[in-house]
Amino acid sequence: MKVSSSKEKILKKIREALSNSTPLPFPKSEGNSSVFQPRTEDLEILFAEEFTKLLGKFAFCINEDDAKNQIKKLIVQKKWENIYCKENELQNLFKTEEFPAIKESSLAHCDAAITSCNCLIARTGAIVMSSAQQSGRTVSAYSPVHICIAYTDQLVFDTRDALKNLKNKYGNNIPSFITFAAGPSRTADIEKTLVVGVHGPKEVYVFLIDKPLLPV
Repeated sequence: MKVSSSKEKILKKIREALSNSTPLPFPKSEGNSSVFQPRTEDLEILFAEEFTKLLGKFAFCINEDDAKNQIKKLIVQKKWENIYCKENELQNLFKTEEFPAIKESSLAHCDAAITSCNCLIARTGAIVMSSAQQSGRTVSAYSPVHICIAYTDQLVFDTRDALKNLKNKYGNNIPSFITFAAGPSRTADIEKTLVVGVHGPKEVYVFLIDKPLLPV
């Protein structure tokens, strides 16, 4: 069978390409190195840096009393009168006459809401919450201001570690809703202008309480 000249030219180019292979332009993109880079600094510092980059407000507390003092000052400064809190452990933490504003009342009319979290992701500055918590699905998203109380032993480095923690905690009963909240709600859909607080809280606070690890 006679081969056309144009086809012969194409076949010649293919043979030349196979005999003289071109090096990959991006050799490191072929999965030769892990996308999960090792951490280079303390998780507390890394989380604070990443969380504040996302317009979150961060406070480190040396213990629970320090956290209560800082939150009390914030309530006075902001003049909040109704802070929604549904979780029993948090209600017990703030169960004093100093915190009359913190109560389980109306979420629809609250100035702010306090919740716990499943964990904090240091590398992305995200708060991980789920529907398995007492606060449920709506509290952190519906309130105008979200205050998260967390402990240093809840810090993980990356998303992979957070998902592993959730799997270890809940086993096969993974919550129906898991959210990764990275700072206040924001969007730039309209004319590429960043607007904060459109689909969720306008302000997000994390009070991170130091909890020394027990010796092994």
